[in-house]
Amino acid sequence: MQLVLPIIIAMLAGASIVTQQALNTNLRFALDSTVWPGFISYFVGLMSMVAFAIVMREPLPAFGAMARIPWWAYSGGFFGAVFIAIAIFLVPKLGAATFIALFVAGQLLASLLFDHYGVLGLAVRPIDATKVFGAALMVAGVVLIRR
Repeated sequence: MQLVLPIIIAMLAGASIVTQQALNTNLRFALDSTVWPGFISYFVGLMSMVAFAIVMREPLPAFGAMARIPWWAYSGGFFGAVFIAIAIFLVPKLGAATFIALFVAGQLLASLLFDHYGVLGLAVRPIDATKVFGAALMVAGVVLIRR
């Protein structure tokens, strides 16, 4: 029972990704652009995070702490932009369900490798037969959704 709320919240996060992609697809066609919808999405996201930081009364991080962080740790936004750009381009071609199924399958496969090798400082969690079977079921689900 203790996991019910986190599960619901995680599912809502997934639904928000689909909603974001549908909205960005609408912007793509309205603006006749694959770039500007991504820019708008990130700008609105930035403003939302600023508002969230103000509401949460989060202080600015110390410059010294920020200077000690490796350069690559700041590249998360780049990968988010890659995702947004690809989604804006592919959702109209593949449909939301197929795109998200492929997206989740890619996340799962990459996550298994990141966990197995401890990529980017993650704890090492070796791949086992159960995880491989689960990944195979996910890929099978992608195939079924794609039909």
